[in-house]
Amino acid sequence: MIRPQVVRRRIGAGAVLAAALTLVQAATGVAPVVAAAPPIKAIATMDLSKPFATRSPWRFTATQGPDTNDTPSAEGTEPGAIRLCISKDGGRSCHPSLNTLLIAPGGNANDTFSQPHYLGMPTLLHPATGVTLLRIEADSLHAGNGDQLHGTALLRYDRAADAFVTVYERFVGHNNNQEIRYIDAGPLRGAVITAEPTQDAPFGYWITISRFAGTSYKQALRYRSATRYGDNNPLAVIDAEMPNIFSRLGLWHSGQPLPRPAQGCARPHMVKGALWC
Repeated sequence: MIRPQVVRRRIGAGAVLAAALTLVQAATGVAPVVAAAPPIKAIATMDLSKPFATRSPWRFTATQGPDTNDTPSAEGTEPGAIRLCISKDGGRSCHPSLNTLLIAPGGNANDTFSQPHYLGMPTLLHPATGVTLLRIEADSLHAGNGDQLHGTALLRYDRAADAFVTVYERFVGHNNNQEIRYIDAGPLRGAVITAEPTQDAPFGYWITISRFAGTSYKQALRYRSATRYGDNNPLAVIDAEMPNIFSRLGLWHSGQPLPRPAQGCARPHMVKGALWC
């Protein structure tokens, strides 16, 4: 006896759905209405060819998927996942990849909080005369306790390679006064300062200062803050630490006028090594 030949084919999800809809129509006589998939929408775009005088038509774009209720903290929904892309071929390829903006080294790319869902305004920065950088800032979904990851990437254009290069990338949380701050004027022009909580007593912050050095950012200073967690200082941690930052970098000495925060500090004074107002 000759066995009949069996041909196995992999049926795609679209074919399965079409077959199911056909059965529904045959049984009821009514063609079912299929809701269209929520569209992916463009939420930001920036022509990079002019400000960076690029050799190719480079452009930054950000597209966002449908709203999501993936996190228990969301009252209803939060904005959908965002795809960040720097491309010279209309978005067909993205270089460099910004997919790691909210992923720790060795972290899980499929983690709920590894994708950006909120986007800051893309900004051009000038850390030094004749130098232009692109700043991209994005945030994750909110956790159940309201916490959220915030990431910052700075990129420059390499004209010889006709490519954009990431020169700084970092993310921090939100609930414990963390911050990433770019300094756009003054003695620290172009520096990036981060404040992140320590994990052991006395509970304060790690203050890290990175400065632009020709083609990339280099760490210039890292120290444990005088500011303590929960000390009720109304100033942001970085503002409270400015005298220490300036002093450690040789930019301020005791007896000189205290460095003032950018806004609202009529009577700055020192308390236990930190600036208060």
